[in-house]
Amino acid sequence: MLRGSFIPPAEIAAVRELTRYRRKLTEERTRETQRLHKVLEDGGIKLDSVASDSLGVSGRAMITALIAGERDPAVLADLARGLMRKKIPDLTQALAGRFAAHHGLLAGLHLDHIDHLNTMIGRLEASINEAVAPFVRHRDLLMTIPGIGERAAQTIIAEIGVDMSRFPTADHLASWAGLCPGNNESAGKRRKTTTRNGNAQLCSVLVESAWAVSRTKTRLGARFRRLNRRFGKAGGKKAAVAIAHTILVIVWHVLHDQIEYTDLGSDYYTQRDNPDVQKARLVRQFKELGYNVEISPAA
Repeated sequence: MLRGSFIPPAEIAAVRELTRYRRKLTEERTRETQRLHKVLEDGGIKLDSVASDSLGVSGRAMITALIAGERDPAVLADLARGLMRKKIPDLTQALAGRFAAHHGLLAGLHLDHIDHLNTMIGRLEASINEAVAPFVRHRDLLMTIPGIGERAAQTIIAEIGVDMSRFPTADHLASWAGLCPGNNESAGKRRKTTTRNGNAQLCSVLVESAWAVSRTKTRLGARFRRLNRRFGKAGGKKAAVAIAHTILVIVWHVLHDQIEYTDLGSDYYTQRDNPDVQKARLVRQFKELGYNVEISPAA
């Protein structure tokens, strides 16, 4: 009477171990970068407030010079390269702090650790690409879905495999992953609830894909924005989970039917609704705000 668990084949299990360890190393690299920023902040160095990537070419050169003992803000700011040179006045102010010798020691250790983690992640990337080689076709199909890049596609394959016969329907897959809508209804009353516990790694990468697709001009992006407006103050997180569920349903159909995803366009919901009704609603809202509206067809 026990329901069978999903046990991936050996080749999928190998990819799963590699991708999960890559995620742990990536998270550790993020934590180490935050520790480096904390050391710089403690030393009065506000580099991250000016540079979008404090570990880019320019930022790395400035931090290395600080570790080597350079303290002149003008000399440090002059190490900027490319577009960063436009920010030299701001950099000069941001690099004027109280950076001491012990800050330099800590910053150097953090940089060494980050470099070591980058090397380990690079080795894992090569191994993952080799392990995913038999599933290149499935990876490319998944990458046709908006919001899913190469890393996300590799993680999805590692977590659910490529054989969708394990899951009779897309709803079965969503339930197994823990992304199905919650159900807490009693006596005709529906109460607030959360999604069930499922595959944390799969849910995480799908939610990240949902946030990525929110900035695209696609049907999924349009649906994210509609849900975000509907849910109100905390709409972003709820919309991300809802779009993650939609992406997982699309993943099941793409892998089950072995076809590429075809997007319906960012105007899908606009065209699906009655244009005349929507036009009248928008005109009414503008008039309520005190504007006179004249509508003419676009060229």
